[in-house]
Amino acid sequence: MPRLFTALELPSDIAFSLSLLRGGLPGARWIDPENYHVTLRFIGDVAYDVADEVAHTLAQISRPSFKLALSGLGSFGSRKPHSLWAGISAVQELKELQAEQERRLQRLGLEPERRKFTPHVTLARLRTASQADVATYLALRGDFRTPPFEVGRFVLLSSRASRGGGPYIVEEAYPLAA
Repeated sequence: MPRLFTALELPSDIAFSLSLLRGGLPGARWIDPENYHVTLRFIGDVAYDVADEVAHTLAQISRPSFKLALSGLGSFGSRKPHSLWAGISAVQELKELQAEQERRLQRLGLEPERRKFTPHVTLARLRTASQADVATYLALRGDFRTPPFEVGRFVLLSSRASRGGGPYIVEEAYPLAA
């Protein structure tokens, strides 16, 4: 039974820029740069026949390629921070791609995503980081930005049940029109 989700991959130069942010935050468990991605839709653990249906329905999506840029850092978990992330400069094409995936997957009978779509790249899981340490880290590095990069495809990734991130396997890749 695979655990699936859809995502955007990051170019190696963008992943390298993000990797330079590693360190300087006590209690952080840093994500390996090869596992950086932008999750579009978490699907979860599904039977193999459902995984095949998911792959087939995603192949029917026809969208244009677009540009994204990373902008700013933040954390999830206001009282007890649990994740550190890099933000995405919102673009309409990204929202539309995610929304189409959501609609198509619900038509297959999958439960709707409960969380609001907040595009980001998770940089670290925070086990014991204090609010003060996270605030200091963000104050020093929060103005992080990358140049825009081209998004030419989205992928269907699988993972094994684990704590943290990865390793992820690209099960299918879906090109976006040039």
